[in-house]
Amino acid sequence: MQFMMLMFPAVYQGGKPAPDFTPDLKKMEAMGRFNEEMGKALKIESLNGLYPLAKGARVSFAQGKPSVTDGPFIEAKEVLGGYWLVDAPSKEDVVKWAQRCPADKGDTIEIRQIFGPEDFAQ
Repeated sequence: MQFMMLMFPAVYQGGKPAPDFTPDLKKMEAMGRFNEEMGKALKIESLNGLYPLAKGARVSFAQGKPSVTDGPFIEAKEVLGGYWLVDAPSKEDVVKWAQRCPADKGDTIEIRQIFGPEDFAQ
């Protein structure tokens, strides 16, 4: 089964950080070690960190037509800062790894299973 682990870092919330933000080197090294260890237990299909909202754009279809807004988006309630796409035997396996993540106080990791072709079998 495939799962997305979505990281919502505390430092990204509330319209922060600045557009030129770069993560702390020690934190990046710790995350690299975590990724390496998790990769030995689960198949990591993809993983990436994301730039702050100030470097993004939002395409909204609220009125039925696309409307583009450049970041940052002050009204954003939760801001995605990175993700892992993993193949795992169960959600519980992914939860166990998420609990081992070297996250900071206030960070959140959301785990979502990905639909597969078998979910749409006729």
